[in-house]
Amino acid sequence: MEPLFSSVYCVDTGACSGQFNMDFDVRLMRAFADGAFARAFGEGGCLWRFYAWSPSTVSLGRNQNPAEIDRERCRAEGVDVVVRPTGGRAVFHADELTYSFFAATPLPNEAIYQMVHETIARSLSKVGVAAEFCRSQPDFRARYASPESVSCFTASARYELQVGGRKIVGSAQRRQGNVLLQHGSLPLTARHRQISRYLAGASRELVDAVDADMERKTASLDEFSGAGYADLVPLLIAEVGKAAGSGAKLLTSGEIERLEGFHLSL
Repeated sequence: MEPLFSSVYCVDTGACSGQFNMDFDVRLMRAFADGAFARAFGEGGCLWRFYAWSPSTVSLGRNQNPAEIDRERCRAEGVDVVVRPTGGRAVFHADELTYSFFAATPLPNEAIYQMVHETIARSLSKVGVAAEFCRSQPDFRARYASPESVSCFTASARYELQVGGRKIVGSAQRRQGNVLLQHGSLPLTARHRQISRYLAGASRELVDAVDADMERKTASLDEFSGAGYADLVPLLIAEVGKAAGSGAKLLTSGEIERLEGFHLSL
């Protein structure tokens, strides 16, 4: 298959705070939109970013009601609360590998969604995990109307990755003109299921329903493999490079942060 992009870049920014992680994604999206990335690294390229979270963080979809999350409990337990630039519902980021993908491209959102998840699936296969596409598309409007839908991880979109029918990678997109941001979560342990701890004013019945939904519909890497963040990132970079045909070019956080206008206010 012909590569979709003329060059592919990767950066591993490691474990950072929730606000840093979301700001970095927003700044990178702006760098693609205003041409700063292309001026520095050439036209027609795309970028994969890999990162983790320290401290653990609850992220909300940009249109989600923030009152659904108990900020006092989060504060007491040292958990960050941030808003993602993408939509969807809440995610508890604890033991996790997170990725972001950026490109200025006319390709349809669905084509990028499929390509990104194919790359992740090939990487997971290297550590013995047979992840498959979800083939159906849920009615998200109806799904989000249900009380237990506070978690993003309990609904799988077409081309998201599942193992044994349970979601193992959850992703979301945002497009501004020709620029696409896609980012997503790969839980390394089952801690992502603790989202119910941080619901504001939730009844015992609702907490139990959310917990049961998460148990039934979501998976984590440690159920299938002993691999962790340090094992997966090199595998992902290798697969990204194979898809590009010419290998991935590695960037540092410093090189990204030196992009023209990167630190302008958001």
